[in-house]
Amino acid sequence: MVAMTGSASVTRTDGVYQRLRADILGGRLTPGERLKFPLLSDRYRTSVGAAREALTRLAADGLVTTRPHQGYIVTPLSYRDLAELTQARVEIESLVLRLSILEGSVHWEAQAMAAHHLLERSPFQHPDDPDHPCDEWSTAHSAFHAALLAGCGNQRLVDTARSLRQEAELYLQWSVSFGTEPDRDLGTEHRQILEAAIARDADRAQALLRDHIAHTASLLIRGAADEPNHPAGP
Repeated sequence: MVAMTGSASVTRTDGVYQRLRADILGGRLTPGERLKFPLLSDRYRTSVGAAREALTRLAADGLVTTRPHQGYIVTPLSYRDLAELTQARVEIESLVLRLSILEGSVHWEAQAMAAHHLLERSPFQHPDDPDHPCDEWSTAHSAFHAALLAGCGNQRLVDTARSLRQEAELYLQWSVSFGTEPDRDLGTEHRQILEAAIARDADRAQALLRDHIAHTASLLIRGAADEPNHPAGP
């Protein structure tokens, strides 16, 4: 009976975590918004304990942070933080992709191709919320990039790269023009990275991924200038 209770608790916490995460990345909970336990318990019909555990996991993902006298809040946007995050991602994620290409098996290739197939067929925007990528596309997008990195045998590097990419998802969701820039073709960028990876052309794949990350980060991030504790860089 104890084991069943524990299992049910884990399942409940995971459900709250997934719903909170989707609401943050879907723009339904906004950067800087306070996450009060009574409201969370009511919104997700869960206990304070389950909500607290879910917030702890989201804090580890970089999507939630804590502030004195405020408690948990959705991580605010900051140009300075974005610049540092982008620098770290460009170096670490491109390294992990190189190792993935050098070490990945045929099974890795198949998984990456399957993830790209799903991404290509996922709708980018939902008609009811044209300002943000829809949950389905965001999930497929994360899965595609995770699949590209999965061939690397160094799990610490993989975990670090995925953690940085997770933090970047919040910025991606609040970009003013992400995915709609007239001079950019996201589908082509993803396809070219995949093709270089499958061809085992590590140099080209690294260069394409670096450009892909840097281009996305160069977009104007809505709300970042309003974050008082993280002033925008030059």
